[in-house]
Amino acid sequence: MKKTTTELDDSLGDIGLRNLGSFAVTPTDGLPAETGSLLLIGPDEPNFWVSFCQSSEYAGGGPDALDRWSRRHLDRIASEYQGHALYPFGGPPYQPFHTWALRTGQFWASPIGFLVHAQVGLFVSFRGALLVQAEMPAARGTKPCDSCSDMPCLSACPVDAFADGYDVAACKSHLRVPENSCMTAGCLARHACPVGKGRRLPEQAAFHMKAFL
Repeated sequence: MKKTTTELDDSLGDIGLRNLGSFAVTPTDGLPAETGSLLLIGPDEPNFWVSFCQSSEYAGGGPDALDRWSRRHLDRIASEYQGHALYPFGGPPYQPFHTWALRTGQFWASPIGFLVHAQVGLFVSFRGALLVQAEMPAARGTKPCDSCSDMPCLSACPVDAFADGYDVAACKSHLRVPENSCMTAGCLARHACPVGKGRRLPEQAAFHMKAFL
């Protein structure tokens, strides 16, 4: 039985995932009584995409291949640590991943409204959450935007979709234009963030953009 946080990190790393942040749960969270902490799990890029592309889910295609891959691996890891796994998909109802992220001390609201992470920048995505018995309190980080004087994310969008909130319609309309760089390589506003820059492979970005549409 794996028990240490180092072993847990290794188990996640073996499949291209990582712990993006954690916090100690409280009774008001409504989670299983034995839960000590909640860990938010996301891609360790670029290793994540390589791992997923070698999977049976990717090879077989079909709907929700990445979600099925995530469930298979995180359910297994949760079982090994006598815990539980929760997911940002499969609803409604949906789990409050955004609220959980802000409680870890590793995520903040960015100038464009998306979550920004201390190490991965604007390329924040969650494959699931692990509920474990160990107590892993939030480790407060430093918001990267506070030391970013240029804030290039604000001006990088070719259709100015973040001028007043997030104009989803304008964003999707632009993505439907053939051969545009956002569709083939990922959101230019996200790419503009200097934190974690260059870690997401173009193939992975294109996969997510296609799913977004």
